[in-house]
Amino acid sequence: MSGRGGNPLWRFAGVRPAAALFFAYLYLPIVILIVLSFNANRTVTIWTGLTTDWYVEVLSNGDILRAARNSLIVAFSATFIATVAGTLAALGMARGRFRGEAAVNGVMGLPLVVPEIVTAVATLLFFILVGIKLGLLTVIIGHTVFCTPFAYLPIRARLEGMDPSLREAASDLYADAWRAFRRVTLPLLWPGILSGALLAFIISLDDFVITYFVAGAGATTLPVYIFGMIRIGVTPEVNALSSLMLLVSILFVSLSFLVQRQR
Repeated sequence: MSGRGGNPLWRFAGVRPAAALFFAYLYLPIVILIVLSFNANRTVTIWTGLTTDWYVEVLSNGDILRAARNSLIVAFSATFIATVAGTLAALGMARGRFRGEAAVNGVMGLPLVVPEIVTAVATLLFFILVGIKLGLLTVIIGHTVFCTPFAYLPIRARLEGMDPSLREAASDLYADAWRAFRRVTLPLLWPGILSGALLAFIISLDDFVITYFVAGAGATTLPVYIFGMIRIGVTPEVNALSSLMLLVSILFVSLSFLVQRQR
């Protein structure tokens, strides 16, 4: 039986205050950061008025723009490769049950449960072992491996929700495997592919730990650049840049959610 509020959890005493405290602790610092990014005073803890000058400084800073360019190069490259790999993996897994399917599923989801610091250190050791010079290429490889499960899961979920009789009907109408995929499977699968790509993109764009370990000289991305800025103190520029990245993250996550709900 549901509680008075429509959710059985609300009938327990203290759930509402605990939930309010949890969300306040989680999101109130983010709200404060956004508000302080408009503070006219360079001392972030002293409010003296509203201004957008810090956003102007961020968007005119050459170092920040270079870091943003590196972030976009890495994110687009890793997203493309991870989405293609995730799509092929999902199609292969959906062809039917086979021996070792559970193990393959576990391996695909392993980057989601392994601590990111472990993945970063292992990736760095691998690059050192094989003699690959650290740079944008190593960041792209590391992000691709990490982002592939995020692209794979929405695509696999979309495949499992598709009616298999549609592909069978295409075969009955003398469509070969490629034509059936192009005319039937791909249009139905497209929302899942786009949702997975959006998730992979924002995960790559915001990633710090893996990038920090495997990025070489000239491969600084925005999260790494922000970390370097806050080591000498939090400034209004840091707040403005963080707010811009938060806005981009919210936009892409919202798009992924809306696309995934399409039927």
